[in-house]
Amino acid sequence: MNKIELIRSHQARLGACRLCPDMVPPVILGKPVCSEILLVGQAPGDREGELGRPFAWTAGKTLFKWFDSIGVRESDFRQQVYMSAVCRCFPGKNPKGGDRVPARSEINTCSRWLNKEIELLQPRLIIPVGKLAISQYLKVDKLVDVIGQKFEKDINGADVEIIPLPHPSGASTWHRMSPGKELLAKALTLLEHHESWKSLK
Repeated sequence: MNKIELIRSHQARLGACRLCPDMVPPVILGKPVCSEILLVGQAPGDREGELGRPFAWTAGKTLFKWFDSIGVRESDFRQQVYMSAVCRCFPGKNPKGGDRVPARSEINTCSRWLNKEIELLQPRLIIPVGKLAISQYLKVDKLVDVIGQKFEKDINGADVEIIPLPHPSGASTWHRMSPGKELLAKALTLLEHHESWKSLK
């Protein structure tokens, strides 16, 4: 099988996964594209299931405004970038409000799919979105320590550059206030000038 067939086969197996009993299916998948850019979100929200794509609701609108500001429209991004996540199913609601944070066991179970995607794609650039996604690759105590920077790392045998972004959640004010606002602008500038990003335009 060629690479795109391997990716489609991988997504077919992933789409059928029901290993985490507390997660709410369906599995949310981006397009099966051969991309040197891998976007890693945290977990789908409650609306992604009915809309059938990652970052389909409020947070997605903000995320794609960011990308539009550096020259890439949502439709082009979805067609050309592989969109993944730490967990692929909606974790459910937290009784105290907001979405439940996935358990460590759920993150570990779902990591097999993400690791396989890195193996298949051999990405040059990973964009982790939000602290949970960033922490899969970088030690992060506070967002100010990592946003606005570029990191180089060997991940599953691939030499990868990592440009983390804050989560674009409407519930978060971090990216709308100093110093988050300025650090987000730095991160987007790093993305805009990255060779892989330039290929999207």
